Amino acid sequence: MTHKLEDDTRALLEGCSVPSVVSTLYRMGFQNVFLRDVRPLAPDAPVMVGPAMTLRTIPIREDMRREITEGKTENLQGRAFNEAGAGEVMVCEAAGVTETALLGDMVTTAFKVRGVAGIVLDGGVNDRAAIETIGFPVYASGDASLPFTSHRHIVALNVPIGCGGVAIFPGDIMIGDRNGVAAIPLGVADEVAAKAREREELEAYCADLLRAGAPLSSSYPPNNETIAAFHASRAGK
Repeated sequence: MTHKLEDDTRALLEGCSVPSVVSTLYRMGFQNVFLRDVRPLAPDAPVMVGPAMTLRTIPIREDMRREITEGKTENLQGRAFNEAGAGEVMVCEAAGVTETALLGDMVTTAFKVRGVAGIVLDGGVNDRAAIETIGFPVYASGDASLPFTSHRHIVALNVPIGCGGVAIFPGDIMIGDRNGVAAIPLGVADEVAAKAREREELEAYCADLLRAGAPLSSSYPPNNETIAAFHASRAGK
């Protein structure tokens, strides 16, 4: 399933930091959007922006593992890997279980070539050292070498999930950078992108003032006069 993200919105978000997006959402009334204990594995990878393709998992049960191994139950892990589309972010609910790996460097390489936007899970990955060299956005909670069905079982694709303590619905816009990952509810993504981008520009303006020796008390947080001067400078451009 491919979820649509407008090119203009994607471009705006790619110029924003996760903290700016999180603070923008907070001011809009969304208080729980930053994924906890999910860290970037490749700090030099590009900013990740894309709609969520979600994987819901539960603890494995021995009879289900046997049925998957024997081909009696569909292996949704393989199906998810094949269906992840260009521009999408695969987001897996792993309940913080880091003893098992959803994927490793081979799947990561294939995703990069296919144009998938990124991978996010509150669980483990295999061969982190290799993943770090691929230059692809992967966010996870730990390292593991055991196959995923040693501990978890994917039971549904593209359904609401909880990852890193955050509710994520299929198509919600995921953004990730060196600070971590945030989830933007799809219905407000355009508004968040515009407001967060303006916030980035305002903070850059404030930083220039501080570098020029302006007092912190008026420059950051910016007072009304500073904000007015910022808008005037934008109008002049």
